[in-house]
Amino acid sequence: MAGELNITILGRLVNDVELRFTPSGAAVANFTIAQNARVFDKNSNEWKDKPANFFRCSAWRDLAENVAETLQKGQAVIAYGEVTSRSYETKEGQQRTVQEIEVSSLGPDLRWAGPRKQSSSQASSGGGSWGGGQAADTSSAWGGTTTDTEPPF
Repeated sequence: MAGELNITILGRLVNDVELRFTPSGAAVANFTIAQNARVFDKNSNEWKDKPANFFRCSAWRDLAENVAETLQKGQAVIAYGEVTSRSYETKEGQQRTVQEIEVSSLGPDLRWAGPRKQSSSQASSGGGSWGGGQAADTSSAWGGTTTDTEPPF
């Protein structure tokens, strides 16, 4: 559609996702993403943080519920959505306008994810290995034997 302003944000969740439901039953998740870039200062030979930008975001319906169940405060995320404006009146009677991001796609930024630990049941059953818990076949697909446990591709 013409006239839409879409944005992609890479940052971290400032707080846990707040999940609410409209009177009609539609789920809406509200959250804030903080984004700040790092720049290399050649004079001091150090990385420095730029000031942070904070983006108020919302997600609707199934995405809202998935976000609330999956993501938590401090987690690195990638969000894509449309910039929207909303006007409201303060308790003092002043008109205010805020810009928010209506997120259409959101997920964890795996660049910053640490290695996943295997549970003791996965480690003992071999659940995370290529063989699915079975002993690896050491014969090569092209004849001969190999000590690799990696698949031949």
